[in-house]
Amino acid sequence: MSEKIKVTYSTLASPNPKLDLLYDEAVQRTKANFGQTFPLFINGEERSVGTTFTKVSPIDTDLVMGHFQKGSEQDALDAIAAARAAFDGWRKTPWQDRVAILRKAADLISDRLFDMGAVMSFEVGKNRLEALGDVEETADLIRYYCDQMETNDGFAVTLKSETQRHHNRSVLKPYGVWAVISPFNFPGALAGGPSGGAMVAGNTVVFKPATDTPYTGWLLTTCFRDAGVPAGVFNFVTGGGRTVGQTIIDSDDVDGITFTGSYDVGMHIIRTFAGSPLPRPVIAEMGGKNPTIVSKKADLDKAAVGVMRSAFGLQGQKCSACSRVYVHQGVKDEFERKLLELTERINVGDPTQKENWMGPIINKGVYEDYQKFTGELHRDGNVLYGGKVLDRKGYFVMPTIANDLPEDHHLWKLEMFLPIVTVASFDDLDDAMAKANDVEYGLTAGFYSEDEDEIEWFLDNIEAGVLYVNRETGATTGAWPGYQAFGGWKGSGSTGKAGGSLYYVQQYMHEQSQTVVD
Repeated sequence: MSEKIKVTYSTLASPNPKLDLLYDEAVQRTKANFGQTFPLFINGEERSVGTTFTKVSPIDTDLVMGHFQKGSEQDALDAIAAARAAFDGWRKTPWQDRVAILRKAADLISDRLFDMGAVMSFEVGKNRLEALGDVEETADLIRYYCDQMETNDGFAVTLKSETQRHHNRSVLKPYGVWAVISPFNFPGALAGGPSGGAMVAGNTVVFKPATDTPYTGWLLTTCFRDAGVPAGVFNFVTGGGRTVGQTIIDSDDVDGITFTGSYDVGMHIIRTFAGSPLPRPVIAEMGGKNPTIVSKKADLDKAAVGVMRSAFGLQGQKCSACSRVYVHQGVKDEFERKLLELTERINVGDPTQKENWMGPIINKGVYEDYQKFTGELHRDGNVLYGGKVLDRKGYFVMPTIANDLPEDHHLWKLEMFLPIVTVASFDDLDDAMAKANDVEYGLTAGFYSEDEDEIEWFLDNIEAGVLYVNRETGATTGAWPGYQAFGGWKGSGSTGKAGGSLYYVQQYMHEQSQTVVD
């Protein structure tokens, strides 16, 4: 069913009327199941610890979605120990068998598309297309990493031989126990993708979801469980605070970590985990402050809709969101007029309702951040649109466009992670490029111009890992496994390799050179 109704981040509208019917039915099933208590999953067994935290929906804080275990330090250590005990058997499992199990997990995710998508809408505030896209991306990431194992024949390569008696080869082997610490904004793709990559490579996994998104984490766990992932190979541990995550980071029995989140936390993990007690790999994706440059030779209709979708999709809560726009002064007024017209048409409300494109932001903390940042924009710049919260039970805010912000204002460089975009003019393209690059991040960037020389100039000079030119469906957002590799430069990423790419799975393995002489 889900394969016939494929949704990606470039989907502009429901591609099939039946999608809405199936999604709406899943919404009703989801609401009927609210209020359950969910377990941890350690060594193939469900575990309740007696202390729980409550997940409420950002759509309506009176909606209690469920109660989740407040895992302890011991629970985290038990999960690590279970993963360690399962590692030897899993690494010795033929890679073809690991691929078969993970392909089955991906198919289960696709089969459960609508129920997982409905939960995600309530849990995060994603509209139906964003939520269903996240679920499908999760499945496609796992499939893509299985493809990479198959394409590379398990990453065993014959090397040159000194003589006929010498047999040399390079083999990639898994590290051991791998931790996956995922963010709230893509609770499927940025949990299931890394977990799938780690497991298909032969590692065992300890997975900790964001505190805001434990429900999606549990549904992902059941897909791996039901696909036949052996006990201890995948473990799910929730926590109501920092205890579980910090225990994982501090453990000498964890061999590698994939983390997606803030720059500060990512760098803390790199500094404390990567070199203690021995060098250990950290795959960290740490956000972005993503620019779009609009040339005077741009198609302004493309530019306006691309910026609008990337600035305000998922309420700006994407590490790839467009938060800065530099527009040639000759077309700035017209561009702003077009962007304003599009933004004024955005419906903000319950994202499970088809007519609403923007849902709420994730929690009270960022709701307060929004008010602080928009207060600064009103004080120090000019708010063209938005800048206000909406009087509802959930955390609803208006999409916000601001200009006339001083060049040295800190909001030009701070990742706000909110539906806020700032606009400035430029006269010289090189000056715009210098400003675009003058941040600690380098994740995504967009450019609009109909001039081929300008396009080549942009591609040659921008300092970011994911580039889009003249993309109407998203100026800086919308990567899909196998189509766009997704990874950042500078403070946006730690390895220089990207998710959903040709080089991702190899990061979960280290190389061994083998020479056998007859």
